[in-house]
Amino acid sequence: MKIQGLLLFSLFSLSLFAQNIDPTNIQIVRDKWGVPHIFSKTDAEAAYGLAWAHAEDNFEDIQTPLLGVRRLLAEVDGKEGALLDAVGFLFKVDEIVEEKYESTFSPKFKKIIGAYVQGLNEYATKHPKEVRHKKLFPLTEKDVIKGYVLIMSFISNIQYDLIRVFEDKLDPVELESIGKGSNGFAYAPSKTTTGKTYLISNSHQPLEGSTAWYELSIHSEEGWEFAGATFAGGLTPFVGTNPDLGWTHCVNYNDFHDVFRLEMNPENEHQYLMDGEWLELEERVLKMKVKVGFLKIPIKRKFYWSVYGPTVKNKTGFYSLRFPSNMVIGQAEQWSHMNKARNYEEFYKAMEMQQLASLVVVYADKEGNIMFADQGLFPERNPAYDYKKIVPGNTKETLWEAKFRPLEELIIVENPACGYVFNANNTGLNCTCDEENPSAVVFSETKGWQQHNTSRSIRFKEMMKDYDKLSYEDIKRLKYDGKFHFPLYHRSMENLDFIRQINPADYPDLKAVINRVKQWNGETNSENKQAAIISLTIQALLNYLIEKGSIDQNGDLPEEEYIKALRYAQKHLLKHFGTLDITLGDLQRHVRGDKDLPVGGLPETLTSMYTKPYKNGRMESTLGESFILFATYGEDGVEKIETINCYGASNHPDSPHYNDQMEPYIKKELKEMTLDKERIFKEGVRVYRLEK
Repeated sequence: MKIQGLLLFSLFSLSLFAQNIDPTNIQIVRDKWGVPHIFSKTDAEAAYGLAWAHAEDNFEDIQTPLLGVRRLLAEVDGKEGALLDAVGFLFKVDEIVEEKYESTFSPKFKKIIGAYVQGLNEYATKHPKEVRHKKLFPLTEKDVIKGYVLIMSFISNIQYDLIRVFEDKLDPVELESIGKGSNGFAYAPSKTTTGKTYLISNSHQPLEGSTAWYELSIHSEEGWEFAGATFAGGLTPFVGTNPDLGWTHCVNYNDFHDVFRLEMNPENEHQYLMDGEWLELEERVLKMKVKVGFLKIPIKRKFYWSVYGPTVKNKTGFYSLRFPSNMVIGQAEQWSHMNKARNYEEFYKAMEMQQLASLVVVYADKEGNIMFADQGLFPERNPAYDYKKIVPGNTKETLWEAKFRPLEELIIVENPACGYVFNANNTGLNCTCDEENPSAVVFSETKGWQQHNTSRSIRFKEMMKDYDKLSYEDIKRLKYDGKFHFPLYHRSMENLDFIRQINPADYPDLKAVINRVKQWNGETNSENKQAAIISLTIQALLNYLIEKGSIDQNGDLPEEEYIKALRYAQKHLLKHFGTLDITLGDLQRHVRGDKDLPVGGLPETLTSMYTKPYKNGRMESTLGESFILFATYGEDGVEKIETINCYGASNHPDSPHYNDQMEPYIKKELKEMTLDKERIFKEGVRVYRLEK
């Protein structure tokens, strides 16, 4: 009680000096799905309301990245939390935000950050039992921005180069081979039977955790009006629509970052050679406590910093990382401007801020404009070196500056005559119809551009050949298509179709399984009987790749691994189900609370789903189809907004909104949302003002 009292005192004391937001100016309307619609006079008040509403629904996950930047997560989550703590320290997130904060953010946006932080701090004050670590609060504005820098580094895929240096597996990594994914589609009026413009946001994120989607809408009298979704700790929605325009993001797998091998002084292990001169490595010692059972074990780990950036020692030497995502910190303000843009020119101007180190943009608006941008921070590298490999770290000729290609030099396709743009984590060189795609000559691989397609992108382009114009029903059918294209292809195993070519006579013990694979029509709906075998086979192959520690560079896995995977699938089904003839939904379950439902989808289908072991031989959905948004635009603005999330608006098991969206989600149904204030209040189930 004494500790809790001190915590409460410190938080109440902080509120006296916090951003001066009067919470009674903020109204929250909860609709029948529990989704919050936040109403305020100012944008800063809206940010406070966002923080409060999100905390009401999922304060636990909001704290995760903040604990990481405070290096407290290991004390709460043990070994798993230690990773985020260590990465934040390794990347110098504290120092970078301290250095850039004042010069990056406008005075108006600093007020928004402050209001958001005030909302979280005051929620923690009033709900001390939900605070995960007594030292986390009070938060500062810079803590929240540090969370952005840390999470955006992972979104830009720096983790794969971290694996290379930590595990000393230094072969080149083809990023497009290892990502999961998302889909984004935009259709112009010329391509639709209704003459409307359509935007579809179809993210494939973790279904739970700090990077799972949280849905909300914002209504500020200063012009911030937006419906969409954000992550834990997000100051704004990251995807969605305002009354005039909308966009979605997909992760791109361009080469934004590099690994450098330092040449060390044999007489001084902390000196490295740079253009004939020995420079001192900065040694940095991380001290933290890691939760192990009831104990908190103190540990130390040495990291280093060179002129290139974060540096790690492994058994073969010292390696430095260099990447753009820890060189900019203004992601939140750029998203704010994107939220408030009301036409294409304003939206493009927001993108010119170039604070997002990666991410594809798929855009649509009421004027019928559609756009694809494969945007990110591409460094100007010395063409004399192969940056896919380990780069020599002994000359400034390899040391690129924090100066990146301007937006106009990136892959951007605006209003193609064929009337559609899309992305499924494939190369930006394939973002529309073939005749209007960008030139591969201009955007060469040597500059860092991803060159490969994904199975989802191939399937989508195949289906688009059947349509001159699309109805709303056609668009929905394309989005929810769950069929693999033949021949089978997967980013991580390009010869996946081998499993359909195996001669059962060569493997008599697998005859029954092989014959069922040959019967499979490529569908991955929950009723399909052969897809359960495919699901387990792919899972076994992915486990092989994970254990191997790197992706096979030629894209082809050995025949023996496919045979092992099929044997695994056969053994698993017979052991747990007593038959090979179960449906995919018997195997794969979508589970939360008291609901346990069949779910379809496999990795690299448009309705992508990854699973993990559940119980009794079944698998549980863990990553894939998550927040989905359909926006329909007419000449006067957005006419219809439809969404669905994978579970519900609340993370509390005792809430009616913990899992109330699961049935429509499984049935591929959408719920209707709106930005209309009168309708929101009329249909609202609960309307309340926040209290001081």
